[in-house]
Amino acid sequence: MSITIKTAADADGMRIAGRLASEVLDMLTPHVKPGITTDELDRLAHRHIVEVQDAIPAPLNYAPPGYTPYPKSVCTSVNHQVCHGIPNDRPLKNGDIVNIDVTVIKDGWHGDTSRMFVVGEGSIAARRLCSLTYEAMWRGIVKVKPGVRLGDIGHAIQTFTERQGFSIVREFCGHGIGRKFHEEPQVLHYGRPGTLEELVPGMVFTIEPMVNAGRREIKELGDGWTIVTKDRSLSAQWEHTVLVTDTGYEVLTLSAGSPPPPPEPSAA
Repeated sequence: MSITIKTAADADGMRIAGRLASEVLDMLTPHVKPGITTDELDRLAHRHIVEVQDAIPAPLNYAPPGYTPYPKSVCTSVNHQVCHGIPNDRPLKNGDIVNIDVTVIKDGWHGDTSRMFVVGEGSIAARRLCSLTYEAMWRGIVKVKPGVRLGDIGHAIQTFTERQGFSIVREFCGHGIGRKFHEEPQVLHYGRPGTLEELVPGMVFTIEPMVNAGRREIKELGDGWTIVTKDRSLSAQWEHTVLVTDTGYEVLTLSAGSPPPPPEPSAA
């Protein structure tokens, strides 16, 4: 496993890219309401990234081996869609939940983040899923410091999530990131303490748990990208890009509109 360790200058570049990605979500937030299409959200994001930020939307035409090029600038995953949903012309309805996943390339560095949005009012169950998935992500983030192992992060996320009666998607995970969209290591959102790679200062990776209200099994739709829950239960995801510092962690994908951390995400 070859993990790139970022220098202080590298981290500065990633901090800028991360903030820009988060600012795209800030810009989109007031637009996420009943009646708007995910296509329109994608257009708004694309224009902001290209014209305002002078940056590049990483998902557009992204084509890992075996995939057709991704056709849009952001991913929008609605309700039972787990990840990689392709924006389309279906209007969002009151009560829908949607994950918007943004990755910006600025001066060669990638910033990757996603947020959940409840469209209109939303059910108590949907709001609980989104809120607890956010806390699950932070349960993983607060574990990050030199000497900790990736299995410790996954274990913290898994045990918290399963205690709430939810399930963790296992086929997709967080990932190293830098000048490439996806680098080593893979960051599983489940696992055993004391296992896998040891964290060292300068590592940068995403933590992005996908949590299902029902069973964890998933399937891919015919478009070759969109992943959904097999039982059609709701799914939620949040994502931050995190730098391992000398003493702990720094979240690189923060901006003025970022939701605050949950009240007590403790490393215990």
